[in-house]
Amino acid sequence: MLLVLLASQEMVVQTEGLFRRKCPSVLSNRFKGKCFSDHNCASVCQLEGYFGGDCRGLRQRCFCTKSC
Repeated sequence: MLLVLLASQEMVVQTEGLFRRKCPSVLSNRFKGKCFSDHNCASVCQLEGYFGGDCRGLRQRCFCTKSC
């Protein structure tokens, strides 16, 4: 039961006082090079029309997220 509770909390993101579910991530088209800063990644993703983004994986790539 604890595992289910923790998993459900990861899928909810607080944005501007509203709670929204996070959709699957998409690899950024505009971000170039290795991704070391979640803030930079999120900024680029917002320019692409997404909600935000973060750095992931061994290859340190920028993945964008949108709210569902």
